Amino acid sequence: MTKTLCLDFGNTRLKAAIFEHDHLKEIFVLEGDGVENLEQLLSQHQPHNSILSSVINHDERIEKLLQKHTHFHKLSNTSKLSFTVPVGKPETMGADRLAIAAAATFLFPQQNNMAIGLGTCITYNFISQQSEFMGGSISPGMEMRFAAMHQFTAKLPLVKAHWNVPLIGYDTATNLSSGVVLGMAKEMDGIIDLYKERYGNFNALLTGGDTHLFQPYLKNKIFADPHLIFKGLYAISQNNLFE
Repeated sequence: MTKTLCLDFGNTRLKAAIFEHDHLKEIFVLEGDGVENLEQLLSQHQPHNSILSSVINHDERIEKLLQKHTHFHKLSNTSKLSFTVPVGKPETMGADRLAIAAAATFLFPQQNNMAIGLGTCITYNFISQQSEFMGGSISPGMEMRFAAMHQFTAKLPLVKAHWNVPLIGYDTATNLSSGVVLGMAKEMDGIIDLYKERYGNFNALLTGGDTHLFQPYLKNKIFADPHLIFKGLYAISQNNLFE
C-alpha cells in the first residue's frame, strides 16, 4: 500500500501525517529540530512519497533525508496547483496557506471559499469560484494574543484558554480568556460576513489545532476540520509526485 508523508512546519510546531492512499492514518508532532523524529518516521513507515510545507528556516538535513528516502516535493508557488495565485508577488504566499487553499478547492470546487487557518497567526484565505487564490488577511493567533497581554503589561498573567469561556469573566484569567477567544470568534464571524455580503455561492472552512475551541462560538455555518492542511498537502502531492 502506497504511503505518503506530509509535513507541516509552522512557527509553533513541526507536524507530520502519514497517508495510506487517500486515508489519513496518523499524525505526529516532531520534537526539537525534527531530524531525529523524521529518521524514526522514515524507518518505521517507509513512505514512498513525501511533501513538505514550511514557513520557517528548518534544518537543511530535513530535505536531504526526504530526498534520500522518498519521492520528495517541497511546496511553493511553483508547484502544480489546482488553482491560480493572481497576486502581485505569489512567491510571498505562505506554503501553509497554499495547502489550505488546495484543500478548500478539492472539497468545495467551483465555490467561493474562505478557508481560515488557526495557528500562530490566523490566516484568512479566499479562493474564488474561478479557482483563484486571491489572498485575504492575517491577524494575531490565540497564543500570540495571550502572550502579548502578558509581556506588554506589568501584572497580567499568561493564561491558556479553557473550553468553557464565559461571556463575563469573573477573575483575571477568565477576563483574558473571554477577550481573546470570544473576540477572535467575533472577528472570524465578522470577516466571513463581509465576504458573504460581496460573494454568493459562498462556503467557509476552519482548520487548525484550536478548531474545536472556536467552533461552538461561531454563528456562521462552517466546515470544520483540524487536519485540513494535511489533506491539502496530500491533494497537492497527487499533482506533483506522479509526473
